Amino acid sequence: MAEKHDFQAELDTTGLYCPEPIMLMHNKVRDMQTGEVLKVVASDPATTRDVPKFCQFLGHELVHQQQQGDSYLYFIRLG
Repeated sequence: MAEKHDFQAELDTTGLYCPEPIMLMHNKVRDMQTGEVLKVVASDPATTRDVPKFCQFLGHELVHQQQQGDSYLYFIRLG
């Protein structure tokens, strides 16, 4: 069951594979403010490795991460 999280922007990268989801995340966070939350939906299993590294490298907080079937869901608070 999906948890309810507030978010200011959403990015659906379903059907895209590394490095496209991370490249799109880079573009999306440029338009956002510190403290805002980005919801990311992905289908690439590599995002389970890439998204935490993206957050760690750029100083963002991975608030929540879950897998639902073939879908991966991330909530990232911008640092």
